[in-house]
Amino acid sequence: MYTYEYPRPALTVDCVIFAWDKASEAIKVMLIERAHEPFANHWAFPGGFVDMDETVDTAAARELEEETGIKNVFMEQLYTFSSVDRDPRGRVVSVAYYALINMQKHPAKAASDAKSVKWFGLSEIPALAFDHQQILDMAYERLKSKVRYQPIGFELLPRKFPLSELQLLYEQILNTKLDKRNFRRKILKTGLLKPLEEFQTRVAHRAARLYTFDDKKYKALTREGFSFEI
Repeated sequence: MYTYEYPRPALTVDCVIFAWDKASEAIKVMLIERAHEPFANHWAFPGGFVDMDETVDTAAARELEEETGIKNVFMEQLYTFSSVDRDPRGRVVSVAYYALINMQKHPAKAASDAKSVKWFGLSEIPALAFDHQQILDMAYERLKSKVRYQPIGFELLPRKFPLSELQLLYEQILNTKLDKRNFRRKILKTGLLKPLEEFQTRVAHRAARLYTFDDKKYKALTREGFSFEI
């Protein structure tokens, strides 16, 4: 067996999973309560060590499923965190991933070395283990940036929805109030939406027109990107 002359750091993955919570109309992030040291009983992101026979992408998907039961989620690689003292167990480098999912479509249940799993509002985040607050901050900034160059909402909203619901989703991600007329004009200009000859029902206010995503246009802009300066 070949022996390396130089020491090798351990490699881990961490998964930052954001979700659109339809019930509370808020963006939330999923955390697990660690069952073991270091940081036992502290909240952290799902993740763990990369096995010798797998890629980091495979490891991220495996760890997410093992600890939360969530699978078949497309995660984007976020950043590699490599501060020398980030893990008390020794020299550990972590590749972080992030995703935005529909909470109702992907129910989570604690498993493996996670004591529990819980969704937290972004204003309710507890003290996190390791450097996970730094990872969260970067992931959230990336998510806010992403809505300006890739469409969102296809997996998060009902098939038919009023423009106000899509605007609320953007407002929650960006954490800012958007001008209704300006948002409407710019989002319709992208060609992402198809107006329907249907309106809201059982609402106290004036019924708004419903829209649906143009599947072909949505997939094209997801691949190619676009400029959506709100």
